[in-house]
Amino acid sequence: MLERLNELATFAAVVEQGSFTAAARELSLSKPVVSKRVARLEDSLGLRLLNRTTRRLSLTEAGEQLYERCRHLLLEVEQAELALRPLASAPRGLLKVNAPMSFGVLHIASCLPDFLHRYPEVQVDMTFADQRINLIEEGVDLAIRIGKLDDSSLRARRLAPSCRILCASPGYLKRRGEPREPQDLKQHDCLIYSYQRSPERWSFQNKGKTRQVSVSGPLKANNGDALRAACEEDLGIAFLPDFIAEKALRAGRLRPLLCDWRDSTETEINAVYPDARNLSPKVRVFIDFLVERFGPEPYWQEGLLEGEA
Repeated sequence: MLERLNELATFAAVVEQGSFTAAARELSLSKPVVSKRVARLEDSLGLRLLNRTTRRLSLTEAGEQLYERCRHLLLEVEQAELALRPLASAPRGLLKVNAPMSFGVLHIASCLPDFLHRYPEVQVDMTFADQRINLIEEGVDLAIRIGKLDDSSLRARRLAPSCRILCASPGYLKRRGEPREPQDLKQHDCLIYSYQRSPERWSFQNKGKTRQVSVSGPLKANNGDALRAACEEDLGIAFLPDFIAEKALRAGRLRPLLCDWRDSTETEINAVYPDARNLSPKVRVFIDFLVERFGPEPYWQEGLLEGEA
């Protein structure tokens, strides 16, 4: 199709310039290339489009009809290019974003007004869902992903670090006692996030040592906020992302456990998007905005486990 469009544009230039030589000069092509394109177009149509003499060119009846049609077609193409050009030079247009439910509601939604005030020509279509989607099939410009990234053709940019924190309510700990080692979790009620790769297997590390524990409990859910709420209601121990547990920890509704043992799984927060060779300004500035907002030391981690809360 692209080759056919080149042939039509070359044919139109020959008609408008009055000769193959002038058309070649206008298009910055050699005369043989121009002649070959027009000949190929005539061969594919099975029609002569130009009457050629040593002194001048004239259109055949078929050539006149084709020229009228392709002139309008090429004008439409030119107008489409002009309409799209501003989208490549400044942030504007519809930006479709997908984010995990809890992180999106707690930390993306709250910063959208600032972003939209800064870039008033961008409109955001935001969806929140913990299931991972296919960006290309869904027509999404970028997605926020938390945890280890799958190998794919998508590009990624790190937005912020994150970690999971083992925690429970004071009421639960008063009733059941506090675990001292990861293995103690086997005797506790654990609240499980079902979208983890191995939901019932929690992994910890401390000074080069790694411990994996099989856990069970009364609740499994596909949403971190649901687990946090259950944890606050004394239902069990949860392994919650810091960006979900932060406010409850600072308020004392939850307490961190096994603080010497840290989550051994990767929980970086990344923006992922299709191949960045032609990354549009609206996508680029949104990613830059989130990097600026969260940074290498995100606000939800400040003093969280150092007794500063």
